[in-house]
Amino acid sequence: MFAEELGKLPNKLALEGHTDSKPYAEGSSYGNWELSADRANAARRLMGQKGIRADQVTQVRGFADQRLRKKEAPLDPSNRRISLIVQYVEKKPAEEPAAEGRTTEATHNPEATKEEKGSSKE
Repeated sequence: MFAEELGKLPNKLALEGHTDSKPYAEGSSYGNWELSADRANAARRLMGQKGIRADQVTQVRGFADQRLRKKEAPLDPSNRRISLIVQYVEKKPAEEPAAEGRTTEATHNPEATKEEKGSSKE
């Protein structure tokens, strides 16, 4: 339901994965960096199935244990999470309406200028 509602918005999204400080597996080439990136990417895939558009996701990042939620408790399970960032959409300023009674054509029309000069001689 959350992904479905986000999919209706024009906002871009970034997904971040996080881990606690416990090493993933000793002696393995797979660690908390890979786990956090995979966690964020798994969230992206799941949310894509539930309504987020593919063009909305601009970043999928893994931070391992570098941004702990509970710094005083680095092994706390709440440090294992994803963050979903809904990026701000800047509105473009509205165009100003043309001055009333003037048109671009009349302002830049050389024929109109000649007529004005001719009428001033009379």
